[in-house]
Amino acid sequence: MRYLCDNALSKDTRKFKGVTIVESGNKYQTDEGFSAIKNGVKQRRDNAPLVRGDKPRWLRAKMPSGSGYSGTRKIVHEHKLSTVCEESMCPNIGECWNAGTATIMVLGSVCTRACRFCAVDTGNPKGWLDAEEPANCARAVQLMGLEYVVITSVDRDDLEDGGAAHYAECVREIKRLNPHTAVEALTPDFNGVREHVELVVDSGLEVFAQNVETVRRLTHPVRDPRAGYEQTIDVLRHAKAHRPDVLTKTSLMLGLGERDNEIMQAMQDLRAANVDILTLGQYLRPTPNHLPVERYVSPEEFDTYRREGLEKGFLEVVAGPMVRSSYRAEQVLQKNNVGIAI
Repeated sequence: MRYLCDNALSKDTRKFKGVTIVESGNKYQTDEGFSAIKNGVKQRRDNAPLVRGDKPRWLRAKMPSGSGYSGTRKIVHEHKLSTVCEESMCPNIGECWNAGTATIMVLGSVCTRACRFCAVDTGNPKGWLDAEEPANCARAVQLMGLEYVVITSVDRDDLEDGGAAHYAECVREIKRLNPHTAVEALTPDFNGVREHVELVVDSGLEVFAQNVETVRRLTHPVRDPRAGYEQTIDVLRHAKAHRPDVLTKTSLMLGLGERDNEIMQAMQDLRAANVDILTLGQYLRPTPNHLPVERYVSPEEFDTYRREGLEKGFLEVVAGPMVRSSYRAEQVLQKNNVGIAI
């Protein structure tokens, strides 16, 4: 059964048979037998309007095209693979897929947390796991011919290790079948348990990522109460200390009400934890149930933040309105601060 957000469907799509339409913010029953909330955040009567004026011109995404994009899309659909690139309607999908990079989501599609910026469905999977997922991920990478793959996942607080062992097995299987493919793991925080972090860091990956998401002051209400600014930074610090040869990476969303001095402080805190790579992008509200956009950050401001970050010692800072945490992720291995044209 396929579940789609009501406000994302056209009239023609509503006529398709076999499709259950679930309105954003409502509960539904998954195929695995547990309840979830569509797009992660329940409906509220006091929600602000979804759009406050027109978006600026620099937020207009290009239509994806190119032979690499078309070939990858065909494989993804034929083999019913789950990629964050499509699930999140990422504006950079064409550029990344043409560059031989994609982001695959593991541990299911239902998150145990309910961050107020994120449109992933929320619920309690009650320990459900797909035992064939590591092998399927490895085969998917092989079929798509990826040079660089990002493996990400939902939070799985229902699992004793937060899904760390399963995550690590996915990476090992990818490396076994695709030894020349570089792997980045964009992970949950595993509740800050260092042993679980080590399971993933030791799995053979090149880059370990965990997103701090926003500045310290806005961590709550932006993130779920079980997440934390210091907890994320400690996870990144420990990953780097445990395996200094592995690059560490994190991301900040801008436009949620943060101040410049808070952004600079977050950069300092991350560098103190020896984080190598930072990405900065514009927060865009996925549904009316999520946090509103407080401001649109201009490309010129992003350029300034990038320069500030490089001056603070990051190996690379990828910054721009359309940047997402996995944007052109393969570039981090160049380690040359050349920047990426946005």
